[in-house]
Amino acid sequence: MHKNNFLQYLEFEKRYSKHTLISYGTDLSQFSSFLKLEFEIENIKEVSHQIIRSWISSLLESGISSRTVNRKITTLKSFFKYLMQEDVISENPTRKIISPKNSKKLPVFVEKSKMDILLNEIEFPEGFEGERDKLIIDIFYMTGVRLSELINIKISDIDFSNSQMKVLGKRKKERMIPLTNTLLNQIKIFSQKKSINLLLFTNFEGLTLSPKQVYNLVNKYIGMVTSLDKKSPHILRHTFATHMLNNGADINAIKEILGHSNLSATQIYTHNTIDRLKTIYKQAHPRA
Repeated sequence: MHKNNFLQYLEFEKRYSKHTLISYGTDLSQFSSFLKLEFEIENIKEVSHQIIRSWISSLLESGISSRTVNRKITTLKSFFKYLMQEDVISENPTRKIISPKNSKKLPVFVEKSKMDILLNEIEFPEGFEGERDKLIIDIFYMTGVRLSELINIKISDIDFSNSQMKVLGKRKKERMIPLTNTLLNQIKIFSQKKSINLLLFTNFEGLTLSPKQVYNLVNKYIGMVTSLDKKSPHILRHTFATHMLNNGADINAIKEILGHSNLSATQIYTHNTIDRLKTIYKQAHPRA
């Protein structure tokens, strides 16, 4: 009961995405199962910070990454904060919970030389689907948009006069992304050929592309130029940010383009840049 009310609160008042709601719901279901199996607890009022710490320990011992555990802790903290607001509980058991430190994992990206091959040498099929797939790859790499954002781009979101594109990001937050003249021309030619009047990207019948369809086509084309284990649309987002930083772009500008709420989320890309500088230093300095 409390769980369902909480998820409705997040959906309608906080406007969380469906993906986030599913994650929160899964986390709370896992925690509920743990309470029943390990402590035979069904009343949320009986949960203490010691019990929550026991759950965290069991997650870490099972091999779940600290990053995933921290996400689950965030879910619990939001849930119990909500219960406090609703006067369901009088004391918040997550108040004494300290999240484990995240192990830093550098973002994977496609090397510039490989992207050059993909965009300049790989032949895409002739016709609507080939032109669409090429444009999808170009937009991912040229703008750093998320998969969910790309699927929902409308032709009306493209401002041809001011060379920019409106994107609806997480929590319904809008941002404007600059577009090159070359990319704008590609979009214009593609949209005219298919007589697009709503969504920019659809299948041949005009139906909305599913996330799986876009993932598969990106995976296919990235796989033609690299042997990276991950070949998802998000890798192209990482590639965009890394290549921009490597070419001297201001990190705050990249933050705004990516739609990050905090600079710390963007700063992880600087590690790849520093690694590149170290390599150049060792190769170039006579005393290195």
